[in-house]
Amino acid sequence: MTSTITVSRGRLEGSVRLPPSKSYSHRAALMASLAEGESKVSNVLFSRDTKATIAACKAMGATMEQSDSTLRINGTKPKLPDDVVNVENSGTTLRFMSSTLAAAPDGYVVLTGDSSIRKRPMQPLLDTLGELGVEAWSTRKNGCAPIIVKAGGIKGGKATIRGDVSSQFVSSLLISAPMAATDTSLSVADAVSRPYIDATLTLSSLFGVEVEREDYTKFDVMAGQHYRNTDFTVPADFSSASFIVAAVGLVGGRVVLEDLNPNLPQGDSAILKIASGMGVKVVQGTDSVTVEADGSKLKGGKFNLGDTPDLLPVVAALALRSDSPVEVVGTAHARFKETDRIAILTMELSKLGVNVEERQDGMKITPGGEMKRAVLDAHDDHRMFMAFSLASMLVPGGIPVIGAESLDVSYPSFLEDIARLGAKVSSA
Repeated sequence: MTSTITVSRGRLEGSVRLPPSKSYSHRAALMASLAEGESKVSNVLFSRDTKATIAACKAMGATMEQSDSTLRINGTKPKLPDDVVNVENSGTTLRFMSSTLAAAPDGYVVLTGDSSIRKRPMQPLLDTLGELGVEAWSTRKNGCAPIIVKAGGIKGGKATIRGDVSSQFVSSLLISAPMAATDTSLSVADAVSRPYIDATLTLSSLFGVEVEREDYTKFDVMAGQHYRNTDFTVPADFSSASFIVAAVGLVGGRVVLEDLNPNLPQGDSAILKIASGMGVKVVQGTDSVTVEADGSKLKGGKFNLGDTPDLLPVVAALALRSDSPVEVVGTAHARFKETDRIAILTMELSKLGVNVEERQDGMKITPGGEMKRAVLDAHDDHRMFMAFSLASMLVPGGIPVIGAESLDVSYPSFLEDIARLGAKVSSA
């Protein structure tokens, strides 16, 4: 059932403990599932996406015990799943498990998911797996799920991968490469979302696997390395934090964001610099960030979000209170997320009378007069829903936003958090 919510403005005050990082939860669950012995992963995000990865890891033979937000995971060499791997709405799960399960014993693995997943590109990863000796193909021959992977091992060797569609392709190959029969040398062209590759490499090292690299263009992985059981605490999520930062910037207030770890790579921490440049006061503590604003107009500017495409909807929302145009560039790969985020933002914000110019790799938003009342549809995209909720706060009395159920992908408590901070949330 589709849920419609109205969010109206209120000065935001207080503190919020943000949800754990979705990116690190995926990676830690998978690497622990490949490690010998028991790992303890604390502060795990249990969302629709991460639950899909956890289920896939269990399907390949890992055993897990959950206590509150902690998982104790006993790893395994990949085994053939007994059934189709349903990744739900998780592109990360689809891409990571397609490579990982190639290392399972001889047989076939089928991976698929919901209608959104069945539109998301996979062909670059399938082609590179082929270079590494793995047969994998799209059942509909359109480069999208359902995907069939012929398991039986990864040969390794030299391979190339396009990096301009999704960094998840690169991370997927780096995670599986230690299980190859021979060393793997991976050349990457035009890498985007590079901090997510950094997150993969940082966590791989913590789990005992080392990768030699030349910037973001070449990665060498020695065969025969084994993931080592490790205790790891998932950091709070800067991607989720970005929407709270933007909310304060738009309507004013003072909020402390708790448990943010600056020592682990998270590309979306760039929101702090972006918001500060637009006029939001940002004070970084040891493990927290305080944001403060008076709700007045923000500064416009040009932002290259090539490494942080998930900030596109956040910056688009901030543009609604800017005193000059906001241009976003470098985000062509945002068209391959849960939705075509460039197209959806353009279509939905235009309903409000906002002057939005759609471009191939981004958009330009030019501020104008008061926004019109309209119903906004998130198209079952969690980040679209949060961005449109912020837009709703700028319209007197709020406006209906369709798609609240999508929040369980990354930030299930978003509405509760902004309501506790002072926004008014109601069912439309």
